[in-house]
Amino acid sequence: MSYQHIIFSLESNIARITLNRPDRLNSFNAEMHLELREALTRTRDGNARVLLLTGAGRGFCAGQDLSDRNVSAGSEPVDLGYSIETYYKPLVLSLRSLEMPVICAVNGVAAGAGANIALACDIVLAARSASFIQAFCKLGLVPDAGGTWALPRLVGTARAMGLAMLGDKLSAEQAESWGLIWKCLDDDKLMAEAERLAVHFSTAPTKGLARTKQALYASSGNSLEQQLELERASQQELGFGHDYREGVAAFMEKRNANFKGE
Repeated sequence: MSYQHIIFSLESNIARITLNRPDRLNSFNAEMHLELREALTRTRDGNARVLLLTGAGRGFCAGQDLSDRNVSAGSEPVDLGYSIETYYKPLVLSLRSLEMPVICAVNGVAAGAGANIALACDIVLAARSASFIQAFCKLGLVPDAGGTWALPRLVGTARAMGLAMLGDKLSAEQAESWGLIWKCLDDDKLMAEAERLAVHFSTAPTKGLARTKQALYASSGNSLEQQLELERASQQELGFGHDYREGVAAFMEKRNANFKGE
């Protein structure tokens, strides 16, 4: 498939997606959503063992492209619920359900849905010049793309309320300090670190990492007993797999493991 609004590649078990509307700060229109959906399907169905997501140009993603909708004081109301149901909800669920690590390299501003798409990824790196903005309150809207779910879990209710109700810019350094993201890096080191992690995960025990992310995401809705049962089931499954046996053998033989990701 030929893409107009994203750049996609899949090689050496690494899928790479770059949001590619730099003149619009990589804001989403319907066409970019559809291209991203197709690329994620190719990632899931191919031989990828890790996904790296970033943006082209000076921003990661400014959220929804408001010029893609006919919104004005005298226009007919827009069904934003349809947009969520058709585009953003499937996108967030797809990122979360990928059975591999998903790395997001936030190379500039991440605003609105763009911020929350980044937070839907498993490991978020950000350039020092990057920022996160929950801009919805300035439009009379609620944070979407999973923002109301992710924010209080990542930074607590008080900080989530401040971010969501004030819409202030949060620097990458502060985002790291608050635990919103994994790491803030100097701008010229962001992609090198993102690529280093991608290469690392491309030879890691992929199924074990997939079950790890599933367990961590499930924990907030589970009781301790339910979580212990989930851990039991995961360990039982993984214990029968190649990568566990290979990991133990490599440890005992003091060599690097040759994981198959199975």
